[in-house]
Amino acid sequence: MKKPAATVRKFRCAVYTRKSSEEGLEMEFNSLDAQREACGSYIASQRSEGWVELADRYDDGGFSGGTLERPALKRLLADIEENRVDVVVVYKIDRLSRSLMDFARLVEVFDRNNVTFVSVTQAFNTTTSMGRLTLNILLSFAQFEREVIGERIRDKFAASRKRGMWMGGFVPLGYEVRDRKLLIHEAEAKTVRMIFERFSEVGSATTLVRSLITEGVTTRRGKPVDKGFLYKLLNNRVYVGEAVHKGTAYPGEHAPIIDRSLWDRVHAILRESPRVRAGRTRAATPALLKGLLFGPTGSAMTPTHTRRGDRLYRYYVSQSVLKSGAGACPIGRVQAAEIETAVIDQLRGLLRAPEVIIGTWRSARPEVDGLTEAEVREALEGLDPVWDELFPAEQARIVHLLVERVDVGTDGIAIRLRTAGLARVVADLRAVRPEMQEVA
Repeated sequence: MKKPAATVRKFRCAVYTRKSSEEGLEMEFNSLDAQREACGSYIASQRSEGWVELADRYDDGGFSGGTLERPALKRLLADIEENRVDVVVVYKIDRLSRSLMDFARLVEVFDRNNVTFVSVTQAFNTTTSMGRLTLNILLSFAQFEREVIGERIRDKFAASRKRGMWMGGFVPLGYEVRDRKLLIHEAEAKTVRMIFERFSEVGSATTLVRSLITEGVTTRRGKPVDKGFLYKLLNNRVYVGEAVHKGTAYPGEHAPIIDRSLWDRVHAILRESPRVRAGRTRAATPALLKGLLFGPTGSAMTPTHTRRGDRLYRYYVSQSVLKSGAGACPIGRVQAAEIETAVIDQLRGLLRAPEVIIGTWRSARPEVDGLTEAEVREALEGLDPVWDELFPAEQARIVHLLVERVDVGTDGIAIRLRTAGLARVVADLRAVRPEMQEVA
C-alpha cells in the first residue's frame, strides 16, 4: 500500500516592481516588465516548495525609493496586513526602498505578519540572522548611492545656475517657459514695469498696494495683490536678468524686464526704514479728511494716491473695498481733490448759518471773555481769505477741529461739526487775522 503524498504548503508570492523615473514606461516591454519577468522566473523555480505567484500587480512607475509614499507599495502593505501575502519578491532590495530607516519599518511589518522578503539577484532570506546582516549591509550601500546621486544632482543644478540657466520652479510674473528657457510675457511684463515705476515714485508699499487693489491689479492666479507679493516681486533679481543660487547672483540667459537704473532707484528706497518712508509719504500727500470720511456702508475711507508721470492723483478708498473687493461698497473710491473741495465749500456755507454762529459763540464764551456774537461771525467769515494762505498741515488741523465726521452717500455728503472745535478755531482765527491784514 502506497503512502499518501505529503501536503506542500502554498506560499502566496507578491512581486513588487519600481522605477524612479517615468522615462521609457510607455514602451511595450519596459523596466517594470523586466523586473516582473525575472521575479516570476524565480518563483517558478520554487514551485516545488509551494511558491505561487499572485495575479495582482504591484508596480510603482515614476516613484522614488527614498519615500514610502507610493500607491502600489501602500496597496501591498494593506494586503499584507489582511493576510493575503506570504512572500514579497523583488528584483533588487533597492526596488523596495533606498532608505535604511524606511526598510526597517517595512521589515517590522513583514515580521509582524510572518511575511518573508526575497531579492532574486541577492540571495538572502530575512528570516535568518545572516540574511538580516546581509540586508543591512546592502541597504547601507543603497542609501550611500542615493546620497551620492543627490549630491551629483545638486552640483549639476548649482553649475547650471551659475551659467544663468533656468532650472525650473515657480515662473515669475512677466515670464513664461518655452523649451526650458525663460521668455518675456509682454502683457505681464508691462504690469511688472508699472509696479516698479510707481513704487519708485510713491515710495510706500502700503500706498501702492491700496492703489493697485482699487485699480483691480491681481496676481497671475487672479488674487488681489498684497504687500508680501509686492516685496517679493520688487526683490526678485530675475527681473534684471540675473539667476540666483544660494544668495549669489549670476548673469542669466533670459532677457531682463527692468533696467538697472530703475532697479537701483527702487532698492535705494527699500533700504530705508519703512517708518521713514511712511512719514515722508504722509508729508508729501496731505489728506484733509483722513479719519473723518465714511462711505455708505459705514466703513472708513482711507487716503491713497498714484502717479502718472509727473502728476499726482489722490483718492479716498473704502476699507470695505480694500478688504472684500470692488463690489463691497457702492462708492468704492472718490477723488480726493473733488471730495475735499466739496467738504470745504459746504463747511464754509455752514459757518455762515446763524444757528452755527450762535452755537459757536455760546461754546466759545467760557474760553474768551467778552466775545460777542458779531466777533464770532467775523472770525468765521474770515476763514475764506485766510484758508488759501495756510500750509496743508495747518489746513488739515483746522478741518479736524471743525469736523467730527463726513458721510459720503450716493445722494451727496453730510457733515457733522464739532462745536467745541469751532470755538477753538474762532480763537485761532482772531489771533491770525490781524497779521494777515497787515501783510495784505
